[in-house]
Amino acid sequence: MECVVQGIIETQHVEALEVLLQGLSGVPKERVRVHELCLKSGPNLGVVPSEVRLLCDLAQPTPSWTIRHVGGAMRGAGAEQISVLVRTIVESKASKDVLQYFYTLGYKLDHELLKIGFAFHFHRGAQITVTVTSANKMPRLHATDEAVPVTPGIQLVEITAPAAADNYNDVVSAVTAFCEYLAPLLHLSKPGHSTGIVATAGAAAASLMSSGGGKTL
Repeated sequence: MECVVQGIIETQHVEALEVLLQGLSGVPKERVRVHELCLKSGPNLGVVPSEVRLLCDLAQPTPSWTIRHVGGAMRGAGAEQISVLVRTIVESKASKDVLQYFYTLGYKLDHELLKIGFAFHFHRGAQITVTVTSANKMPRLHATDEAVPVTPGIQLVEITAPAAADNYNDVVSAVTAFCEYLAPLLHLSKPGHSTGIVATAGAAAASLMSSGGGKTL
């Protein structure tokens, strides 16, 4: 399982967010350059549609592939009352032939994106990952070198943390508490429930940049 929230931020304020994250985490950022392919099952695989994502990490000296399947979200009254989405997820490393393997099974490419940005991985009540990326589309199949932004001027911020059935409440609390630190710059909510740009982002960014914000909090 994982806990996840998302939000958006204007590109002009990303540097300030990076300064804040550096101070909060106390760890260096990692470069993100991921080629993401979304595959959907064909009719030969049954009437219930299936979707998998293949992630190729292009930031590594040797690109590596990961299969990622996102399951259903936790339901019920308890799930409605929390501001963090809790969902099942399965990931597995794969070889460079994984795309052809899924084509052979009957899956078809639905869409592909190139995500470019940075991430911070740290422990703060839970093992938290904050990823800040721009989504880029390719004019031709797999042409990552020609990718152009889907939403120029806007970047996606995603916070995730692994969880289990016996500790997800603690992880939700840790993620929720961490989101409070970022509130002046962006609003974070369950995926699909974005509330747009935060009005205080400009002033908060200016304050962070003028103060340096580099101290570990």
